Amino acid sequence: MQTKNVIVLPYDKAWKSAFEAIKQEIECAVGDLILGIEHVGSTSVEGMSAKPCIDIDVIIKDYSVFDKVIGKLESIGYTHEGDLGIKDREAFKYANKPHLMKHHLYVCPQFSEELNRHITFRNFLRDNTDAVKKYSQVKETAAKLFPNDIDKYIEYKSPCIEELYALCGLK
Repeated sequence: MQTKNVIVLPYDKAWKSAFEAIKQEIECAVGDLILGIEHVGSTSVEGMSAKPCIDIDVIIKDYSVFDKVIGKLESIGYTHEGDLGIKDREAFKYANKPHLMKHHLYVCPQFSEELNRHITFRNFLRDNTDAVKKYSQVKETAAKLFPNDIDKYIEYKSPCIEELYALCGLK
């Protein structure tokens, strides 16, 4: 069992500006090498309850620029962790960024299935307030039931995610 405090908060409009601050710092370092930076995950959906952590996908054309992107991200304090078992989604960790909100940073080539999943799900939720309400409730309940077990939290909300994926055409 992985012990980790699971905290789910009501939507906070400050998440949008927190994303913009992170995006600006990343763009300054790698802007000439990338196609874009997307705010994904629950904090990117207005009205969605979420764990207070910004999920970010940095989009590259393909892996021909990836080594340069790694170098530039390292120069601003990020360390490449590998794909962590998810094809075409490279994870980066950081230390000592107290000026930025907690975040997960990923670099994906533009045709990555994982990037497509993130964008498709985000856009579906942004357009479906009923789905946002339902998923928010499930996440809040899961956090109350499993406040110290991230694995059980994820397991609890998985059926809801699968149902919503089916509605937006994801497997």
